[in-house]
Amino acid sequence: MEPAQPANRVPTDTTPPDGQPPLRSTAGPSPAAGEPALVEPATGPAPLADAGEPALVEPAHGAARGGAGEPPAVPGDQPAPPARREKSRAERSPRDMALSLLVLLVPIALLLAFYRGFLGGDEPATVDPAPAVEQARAANTFPVSAPAGLAADWRTVSARYRTEPTGATLRIGYLTPEGRGAQLVQSNVPAEKLLPAELSGGQPQGTADLPGGRWQRYTARGNEQALVLLEPTRTVIVVGDAGDAELRQLANALR
Repeated sequence: MEPAQPANRVPTDTTPPDGQPPLRSTAGPSPAAGEPALVEPATGPAPLADAGEPALVEPAHGAARGGAGEPPAVPGDQPAPPARREKSRAERSPRDMALSLLVLLVPIALLLAFYRGFLGGDEPATVDPAPAVEQARAANTFPVSAPAGLAADWRTVSARYRTEPTGATLRIGYLTPEGRGAQLVQSNVPAEKLLPAELSGGQPQGTADLPGGRWQRYTARGNEQALVLLEPTRTVIVVGDAGDAELRQLANALR
C-alpha cells in the first residue's frame, strides 16, 4: 500500500487509463518565489479605458494625418472683415477724377499767385546800363550817346560793351511800355558789315523825320523794323519788334 500523496501534488504518471485519450498537463512549473507569474494574454476584445482617462476618439473632420489643419478657434475671436478693394481707374467716376485734379491744381495755383504777387514773377529782370556806357566812353573809340528822359516803364534788360577786331559795339536792350523789345546799337564797325549782321539783310525804306541827323527806315529780321543813323565815326541803330512810335521815342531820347 502506497503512502498518501499531498492534495496539490500532480501525479508524475500521465498515462490515462485504458480506453481514454492521454491527458495534457496544464500545470507548468511553479514560479520561483518573488517572480511574477506568466499570464497568457487574452485574445478577446481590448479592455476599456480606466475610469478618469480620456478615450481616444478619431476626429470626424480635419486634414489628413501628417497635414496641417486649421488652427482651433479661440473663444471670443471675431472673423476678420474682408479687405477693402481699391477702385480701379476704369471704375472711378468723373466726380472722383475731378476731385483728384482739383487737389493737384489748388497748390499749383497758390504757388503761382505767390510767385507773381510777392516775388514779381511776371516782372523782367532789369539791369543798370551805366557801367557799360561808362566803359564805352572810357574806350573813346566812337561818340557814345545814352537815352535821357525815358519814362519809368521803359525797362533796361541788357547792356554790354564789346570790342572786336573790326571795331567796338555798345548794345543796350529795352522792354517798352507796351511790352515789346527794342535795342540800341552804337558801333564803329564799318556799316557795310554792321548792317547786314544786325538787320539780317534788311533793306532801306526811305528817310525818317527825326531830329539830330539823317535817319533812315530799314526792314529787319522777322517782324522787326529799324531806324538807322549813319555818321562818319559811328553807326547808330534802333531796332526791335516795337511799334514805330516807340522806336522813334527811343531815338529822340539819345543825348
